[in-house]
Amino acid sequence: RGLKAFGARIRECPLMRELSTPSQRWGDREMGREIDSFIPLLPDSLTSLLPQEGTRKGLLLNTPHNPTGQLFTSEAIEPYLKQFALVVVDEAFMDFLPPEQEQSLIPLIGDYPNLVILRSLTKFYSLPGLRLGYCIAHPERLQRWQEWRDPWPINTLAAAAAAAVVQDRAFQQQTWDWLAPARKQLFQGLAKLPGLQPYPSAANFLLVHSEKSTSQIQAQLLQHHRILIRDCLSFPELSDRFFRVAVRTQADNQRLLTALDAILIS
Repeated sequence: RGLKAFGARIRECPLMRELSTPSQRWGDREMGREIDSFIPLLPDSLTSLLPQEGTRKGLLLNTPHNPTGQLFTSEAIEPYLKQFALVVVDEAFMDFLPPEQEQSLIPLIGDYPNLVILRSLTKFYSLPGLRLGYCIAHPERLQRWQEWRDPWPINTLAAAAAAAVVQDRAFQQQTWDWLAPARKQLFQGLAKLPGLQPYPSAANFLLVHSEKSTSQIQAQLLQHHRILIRDCLSFPELSDRFFRVAVRTQADNQRLLTALDAILIS
């Protein structure tokens, strides 16, 4: 919406389907068998249109992807850095991957002045009220932006919180140790419920396909169990048959699974 407000021409990249093997692609070896999954891919038709757009063309994508949880490899993205005048990569959920599994493009910043990486501190560090994030880009680009932006983008207390959380190594390791088994528990539990198909994810959430109306499930969960799930009606390629759930503690995950089981068998 922001780009359109400035008169930009937008070409959307829809979600596509492919067979994927979770054990090979996501690092969670017992997540499940090969399934039909949604993944965000840049179609060949997009690159074929590039010459028509001239030199003022840009690409905006996020990895891990929302709402699928798909993780692009840095090798898959790098060719587009040579084709687009500006590539903005939203890595808001990248912190949820331990360093050895990350596919961040930060190491490529020095080689590509047209690359901009966006990071969030509110997701991984649970600071949504502070609305904190940061940008990594070529120094010359950052200097130009520094001249354009507001004098005080965040308040002093928020800046102090940001400096503190990024140094909390114990919390980072605790989160990495918690996420993989908790996500696996939730994934396997959802896969066992009738009419539900969860999709593999590299982030702290799972996309789920439902044979039953998500709106009905959402209403029953909220009314009878005080649990709110996110519908996917705002994603054009999805529908009332998809919802997204956050990975929480194993106790919270089990509470959700028990509630869904009661709803789906009724």
